Amino acid sequence: MWRRYLMWFAHEHIDFRFQEIQSIIKLFDIPIRYVEKPCTNKPYWIVEVPSEEHVKLIASRSVLLKNCIELWSRAKTGARLHSNLKQALMNKSGKWIVGERSDKDSSELDICPGELISSCCSSDISYKVHVETFCNHFSMKEKVDKIEKFCYLPLNGSVNLKKPDITLAYIEFYGIDCNNVPEEPYDLFFGKWVADGQRDLIQAHSLKKRKFIGNTSMDAQLSLIMANQAQVSNGHIILDPFVGSGSLFIAAAHFGAYVWGSDIDYMMLHARTRPTRCGQKVRTKEENIRSNMKHYGSESKYLDVIVSDFSLPMWRSDLKFDAIVTDPPYGVREPTEKIGIERDNYSLSEEHLEHHVPSKVEYGLPQLYSDLLNFAARHLELHRRLICWYPVVRSDYSDEELPSHPCLELVANSEQVLSKLTARRLLTYEKIKDYTSDVHIDKSMVMPNFREKYFAMGEISRREKKERRAEEIAQTLRMKSQKNLLKRE
Repeated sequence: MWRRYLMWFAHEHIDFRFQEIQSIIKLFDIPIRYVEKPCTNKPYWIVEVPSEEHVKLIASRSVLLKNCIELWSRAKTGARLHSNLKQALMNKSGKWIVGERSDKDSSELDICPGELISSCCSSDISYKVHVETFCNHFSMKEKVDKIEKFCYLPLNGSVNLKKPDITLAYIEFYGIDCNNVPEEPYDLFFGKWVADGQRDLIQAHSLKKRKFIGNTSMDAQLSLIMANQAQVSNGHIILDPFVGSGSLFIAAAHFGAYVWGSDIDYMMLHARTRPTRCGQKVRTKEENIRSNMKHYGSESKYLDVIVSDFSLPMWRSDLKFDAIVTDPPYGVREPTEKIGIERDNYSLSEEHLEHHVPSKVEYGLPQLYSDLLNFAARHLELHRRLICWYPVVRSDYSDEELPSHPCLELVANSEQVLSKLTARRLLTYEKIKDYTSDVHIDKSMVMPNFREKYFAMGEISRREKKERRAEEIAQTLRMKSQKNLLKRE
């Protein structure tokens, strides 16, 4: 018998919710049915899966999921919620049934199997009832009053508020507009708590707790979401070719992967750049990627990082990775560079070769992303994934501008808004066929120049602010002049 569950999400990074859960479901090969089509204007889904263990597997990975509840009753009103529960106690069929139809939404008439409730009513099973509201707040007394209304449930065990054997959850949903809260909830739910998501990892992996961070270190929650979308698992070998301070290593290693990285920035990899934390004047010797890994107990998963130019091939052609997870530089807070020189016919004498530091030139985004996709097509295992961020100007964005490759299929595309004008999109590619030289994409792929547009928008914005400020000053002076004239008259 498939059971029905309420999946309750944190109301943040909404555009990433479906992609993260779908990646986890595919990773564990979990069959699932959606009672309602998932949408973005509700912080919950109602699903059916074959067993409770499947739900626990999803919760063991997801950082956007708050908790999962075995659903006993759902209704639009409190009276209907309690009526459903009372009917469920008499439902001996062992399956969900539909009660008498009314002009209400038929979903609130579904009656759960009575065995779900009776299995929790033994005298040796302690319990507590947790009340949660979304977009509303109640005092403790009001919550207790709501709990008392469930007194008809045949719960014979003792109440234990600290370590109960089971937790029953009552949830009221008042919409997502905090400035327009209705008098009555839109939806009510009651059931047995099954599992919490991995929200605690966000604080445990917080950048504030790390010894080594940089200007563009990825925050913990997004790093974990990227690892989930990459379907990282025990024993996988993961590469970050633009590793920076190694934030993505922490998330991948947490899920059991071995991590390997490279970056052209020697100073960053050796922690010789200017400190990022406010008030810190110099970096300490302990600041490095290995120290971060050691702090989280995952040093054994750390393979190495290499100072290298991603535009110049350095890997064996037969080397394969289980996933490539990266955040390429956009040329805004970090430069996009590769080794090169703009002078023609340049050569270096042998006497200067030993201590030579190669010059660098701009590594344009079209070249960078074509190299990245070609590399993924060559070095990813079949049906494995490339996860990368892609910057966009929101007003100019279209799906057609996204990088593509014949060997890779774009399976997920989620947006994180950065400002009124800009955003970045988390792209998930899956390798669908083996690489051959005839499908190598050209480095001159047509892509908008994000860096030029970004700084052009900045100039326009600054000019507009100056003009607006000048107009405000002029208006203030005109008002003062008019007041002086009135006083003279």
